[in-house]
Amino acid sequence: MELLDMELAKARQRLNRAERSLERANEMLDEDCGVGINIALCSRIRAAQRRVIEARSRLTKIDPESTDTVRTGHAAVPPG
Repeated sequence: MELLDMELAKARQRLNRAERSLERANEMLDEDCGVGINIALCSRIRAAQRRVIEARSRLTKIDPESTDTVRTGHAAVPPG
């Protein structure tokens, strides 16, 4: 069980890092820095989006229910 917990923690950490990187890149894009910088940021954002998708996929393979708890820290409330 310890190995699974360690793998889950690493996968959550990877996802959180990827999401923070994506958020930072989007914030930088909102600042008007010029066309050259914006083109580079768009490339950075696409790469960050891919990392978020890959990290979520990896986490889902380890624990399918864990993706509901990554950002909020608690399970998603079912509708209804």
